Amino acid sequence: MLIQHLSAFQIIIPLLAAPICAIFGRARIAWSVAAAVGLLCIVNSIYLLEHVQSVNVVIYSLGGWAAPFGIEYRIDAANAFILLIISIIYFIGVIYARSSIGSEVSDRSQRWLYTAWILCFAGLCGITISGDVFNVFVFLEISSLSTYILISFGSDRRSLTAALRYLVMGTIAATFYLIGVGLLYALTGTLNMADLAQRMEALPGTGTALVAFGFITVGLSIKIAVFPFHNWLPNAYTYAPSAITAFLAGTATKAAVYVFIRLWFSVVPHDNDLFYIPIIQSTEWILIALGILGAVIASGVAFFQDDVKRLLAWSSIGQIGYMVLGIGLASVAGIAASFLHIFNHALMKTALFMAVGCLFFMNGATQLTSLKNMGRKMPWTMAAIVICGLSLVGVPFTTGFISKWYLVSAAFEQNLWWVALLVLLGSLVSAAYVWKIVEIAYFRVGTEKQIQVKEAPLSILIPTWILVLANIYFGINAQFTGSQATRAAMAVLGM
Repeated sequence: MLIQHLSAFQIIIPLLAAPICAIFGRARIAWSVAAAVGLLCIVNSIYLLEHVQSVNVVIYSLGGWAAPFGIEYRIDAANAFILLIISIIYFIGVIYARSSIGSEVSDRSQRWLYTAWILCFAGLCGITISGDVFNVFVFLEISSLSTYILISFGSDRRSLTAALRYLVMGTIAATFYLIGVGLLYALTGTLNMADLAQRMEALPGTGTALVAFGFITVGLSIKIAVFPFHNWLPNAYTYAPSAITAFLAGTATKAAVYVFIRLWFSVVPHDNDLFYIPIIQSTEWILIALGILGAVIASGVAFFQDDVKRLLAWSSIGQIGYMVLGIGLASVAGIAASFLHIFNHALMKTALFMAVGCLFFMNGATQLTSLKNMGRKMPWTMAAIVICGLSLVGVPFTTGFISKWYLVSAAFEQNLWWVALLVLLGSLVSAAYVWKIVEIAYFRVGTEKQIQVKEAPLSILIPTWILVLANIYFGINAQFTGSQATRAAMAVLGM
């Protein structure tokens, strides 16, 4: 069937397009190819999401070799939802980059940037749809290696240090993950996730399995930037080009969160072996604790930053904490809240970094002091920051409110009222750093140079405001996102 091949097309299209960008060196051609890839993959991912609504699972066996002997792409309601998010953010990011990249990257280097960007996108898609734990590692490395290159394109020389730090941390994460996969293969003789889940259920509880999942959990936690494994993220987001920061903030950690959820709930035996249950319950409480600590502490650190990109980078660590908290609740409602926040945070944080990119494009700086008078001189850009900032806080009629409503409801479902209070505390801290931005932009007088700044061009404002309006729309009407998140949660739980 054609639909089965569409899952492979999601990988093949960008993998074939990347060399074209490298060979045909003009920046305009490279951008056009990257944009075409995004458009085709959005259409493809929409069709896949619609199809899994009726058939539940789409399976594509590479080379005709059925699992567990061959590698398969396996798409259900969970990864189809994530695939759509990644494709949308990639495409809008490329449209935004048409104008913004030129102010930060030379024309001669742009073909290499778009080549790495397309490869990173291919890797993230592969991570999402692969049904094989080793193949996930391969695509993790494709996306990671491309990300190191993308970060290094930043105009500030500190981008090289940021890329090096991420390379070191990414290598450690990949090593941990691969050790865990090796131990699982030695124990079960399979790498296919579905087959692995069946064999794990038939095995008695063993220390090898627990150590394997321990290695995998730590490795993925570094990739996700879970507190306290987060130290690569602030510099990476701060010094990468604006369009790249926006893309990574909306996609990279989200794909890793998905893999974490998939492995933890679809492969780990949760209810048939008394040896596993105490370990699983302890890990879930650890995830709840780390999620809360990340949400509160990272948001607090964000308040004391003097650079808007670094502030938003620390904010991302805090928002990742909410996703981890939902995973720790280990219920349909909790996991649905995590999936929903993956979607909502991709919208709000991508829009925020794009808006900051607009400031950099016109003002040449992202320091908080450079925001003085910007509320008057760049009203559309600052309005985008305010609206998405309110979404981070969780103000009603924004996507952030929907995410936190689902999360608080999941906590109350388990009578964890104190978790709900700590979520509220995290929101209050978020409100503090959002107000800090607003106060400087609207109530402080700028220098003569800042007073002469004009609004950003429509070529970068329109992509930004598409996501801003999406934040409002899905904050008012969450029927689609809520239902898809619930379906995704039920899919990974096998319900």
